[in-house]
Amino acid sequence: MSSQPPRKCILSQEQLSAFQSSKTHQDVVAYMETLNNAVIGVKLTDDCPESPGVTAVLGVLDKVEEIAKNTPAVENSASRFGNPAFRTFYDKVSESASSLHETLPSLSKDAIPEISVYFIEAWGNRSRIDYGSGMELNFLCWLICLERLGVVQESDHAALVIRVFWRYLQIMRILQSTYWLEPAGSHGVWGLDDYHFLPFLWGAAQLRGHKFVRPKAIHDAEIVDELSKQYIYFSCIQFINSIKTASLQWHSPMLNDISAVKTWDKVNTGMQKMYLAEVLGKLPVMQHFLFGSILIYDGPLPPQNQDQSNSHWGHAHAHSHRDLGGAGQATGFGDCCGIPIPSAFGAAQAEKVKPLAGIRPVPFD
Repeated sequence: MSSQPPRKCILSQEQLSAFQSSKTHQDVVAYMETLNNAVIGVKLTDDCPESPGVTAVLGVLDKVEEIAKNTPAVENSASRFGNPAFRTFYDKVSESASSLHETLPSLSKDAIPEISVYFIEAWGNRSRIDYGSGMELNFLCWLICLERLGVVQESDHAALVIRVFWRYLQIMRILQSTYWLEPAGSHGVWGLDDYHFLPFLWGAAQLRGHKFVRPKAIHDAEIVDELSKQYIYFSCIQFINSIKTASLQWHSPMLNDISAVKTWDKVNTGMQKMYLAEVLGKLPVMQHFLFGSILIYDGPLPPQNQDQSNSHWGHAHAHSHRDLGGAGQATGFGDCCGIPIPSAFGAAQAEKVKPLAGIRPVPFD
């Protein structure tokens, strides 16, 4: 086991190309597809095998939610951007990471420093107070590490989606709404909604072969409400509808277009291809990917003297960020790392719209 924490290695298109032809890339794709296949036709309410490792992982996630609930947002009404209390939450999770991992069965203490990094980074970026599909990818990497190290088993694959990832998604919704996490990148372009990709991918797998429900059903509010209890995909649509008004074609054009596809099989296979292209194949996402002794990088290395603690490390540019403030505080439009935009929650609060189901919708119409 490496004594060095995982580090960023992808800075250029050459390094990204090397990664795309590497075993680690193959392993990440294979695991994503394995979990995908494990939940075809499986509802959130279905029983599934659940090892002691899964139970312990769920206990760890419960502790993260407890930390969030004990770290309320601070008064920040003058800003529509991320709430600074997120940094306090992040620090608490970082400080607790080692002890939380010690509760996981079959996990060597020597492995904890490495896999804890994926776990910590899965909750968002401390500096920018944002979240996107790159952070979501860290959670997938954490699951890969847990299986490699024997914490969870092959028989747990369905549970890792409909129990563990589902729990993670629920906690992320709490963080997004509590701390007004900004979409990572400009307008969250690397996700299907403002934040996520995998819930739609695996959610479509759950619906493959469904006898009655078609992708266009996401436009029927009653069907969405009913099926959100059983399928991740419809739960995500319900979440979007709860914070944004107008139709999907305006605020979620890609999801709107996907709804015209005839079958969930095609939606699911299309999303798998899209994930390879729009997440694993995009330099703005993959420049933040972390490599260690489990997920190995064997391509051309970046300079050894780079300060990877800088939130802008890995961005393929030469200009200085000295004219930029903190999260959401860019002083101009020169931010190649994505012009900060407010979360849907922050925008809604600023407009003082009437609450809907306890969440303020964004006034698009």
